Amino acid sequence: MISRTAKYAFNILGYLVKTRGSKTSGEQIAQETGIPANYLSKILNQLRKGGLVRAEKGWGGGFEVRQDALDRPIRDVLAIIDGVESVDNNECVFGLAACDEENPCPLHTDWERVLSAYDDMLTSRKVIDLSA
Repeated sequence: MISRTAKYAFNILGYLVKTRGSKTSGEQIAQETGIPANYLSKILNQLRKGGLVRAEKGWGGGFEVRQDALDRPIRDVLAIIDGVESVDNNECVFGLAACDEENPCPLHTDWERVLSAYDDMLTSRKVIDLSA
């Protein structure tokens, strides 16, 4: 349900939330999170473009989580990293094209509950919660 890149983004944001108030180098983030530096750079760039992270180049620069990003739902992180379709996924667990109340698959009712709980979590949990 959550890509490796999105998991890394959660780790990066969690680290930046913990260290908020100070700029952190990409090297430090890579060291602390265990994310490969080249992969980290790509993710940080996506988070920056998505308005979650601020970046400053040069001496004294680094990365920090934006204050206005702290109350954004983690749904936004997934949409930035994996695309909007990743959070609006209502696919049948069997992959059937026609799976609904009238033509349910064997797991339709259970899968609807799982998707609903997942959607609730993505909406209710905020970026600030990633540091817990």
